[in-house]
Amino acid sequence: MTTELQIQKLDKAFDQLDVSSNGELDRDDLIALGSRLILGFGQSPTSAKGKEILDGYDLFWQELARTADADGSGSLSPAEFREAMIAAYIEGSRFDTTFLPLAQSVAKLSDTNGDGQIGRPEFGTLQSAFGTPSPDIDAAFAALDRSGSGQISVDDLVHAAREYYTSPDPQAPGNLLFGPL
Repeated sequence: MTTELQIQKLDKAFDQLDVSSNGELDRDDLIALGSRLILGFGQSPTSAKGKEILDGYDLFWQELARTADADGSGSLSPAEFREAMIAAYIEGSRFDTTFLPLAQSVAKLSDTNGDGQIGRPEFGTLQSAFGTPSPDIDAAFAALDRSGSGQISVDDLVHAAREYYTSPDPQAPGNLLFGPL
């Protein structure tokens, strides 16, 4: 059973993914978000990292459309998005095959020096691409920097994404991936 917390997180995710802010999510929104990320980190869309991000968002869109675009409109309403995410990732088992590769690609892109760690500036670049306000970025970083070292490991960021999109646990640190709900 999907919890109110999970629905709240999915609704916030929809708003962040709807780059065009038109109340509908489509492939162009996800590609635009991927492009923001790529350019924010100074990569080219044709670089290996750029292609990995764009391919990941494309695969994510295909999963969403396959699951919830029943009318074939090429876009998802907030309710259709929520339905797709619940079916594929909360109640279903598609996270590892269609979302995990994207989360790993985004985390690798954010690790600009390849040391397996993401500092506050890189985390800020990542969050800015999602439209997260600065105070929420600070709160998210503080919650995810479990050791207080000023760094978030790539693995911890990926784990936080899993918690954000799938966990019903109100105490999961990943709930704060994009700041307070």
